[in-house]
Amino acid sequence: MGLKIEDRIAFGGGCHWCTEAVFQSLKGVSLVEQGYIASTGDAASFSEAVIVHFNSLEISEAVLLEIHLHTHKSTSNHSRRETYRSAVYVFSEDQNARFSNLLNGFQKDFNYSLITKVYPFQEFKSSRDAIKNYYLQNPKKPFCQLYIVPKLTLLLERYAVYVNESSKSN
Repeated sequence: MGLKIEDRIAFGGGCHWCTEAVFQSLKGVSLVEQGYIASTGDAASFSEAVIVHFNSLEISEAVLLEIHLHTHKSTSNHSRRETYRSAVYVFSEDQNARFSNLLNGFQKDFNYSLITKVYPFQEFKSSRDAIKNYYLQNPKKPFCQLYIVPKLTLLLERYAVYVNESSKSN
């Protein structure tokens, strides 16, 4: 099997503005599609999420998942989970096996049980243009300052080696 350079994975957690801003800040990420994702079964309803296109030679699936788990409430089963499902949406059986194993391995890093689940990707609805790239267009808005900036600060503190230089100056 050859090296796969460009790949994609989808994540749901908190609001998609936050998730989008986190992944847009990372080296090796070429595109973040913000919107709503549906899976199957219990997760068939649409939930806020992003599709992350990345270069696996620059950033690994494990690092992407670790960052995702630490930048949203991955151990909190709050009342808004239908809208903000804590999820990894996979595009193949191989991804399903890899991310399920990675998720189990990261449990040791948390004091509480991870509620994040791996689901098969089923359908995507893109956000309307007016709210895409929300943080990049509105960094000074109160929502961004209150919710997104702390996540980006965490990125710089714990994962600086993976953060784009342009994101470090914001």
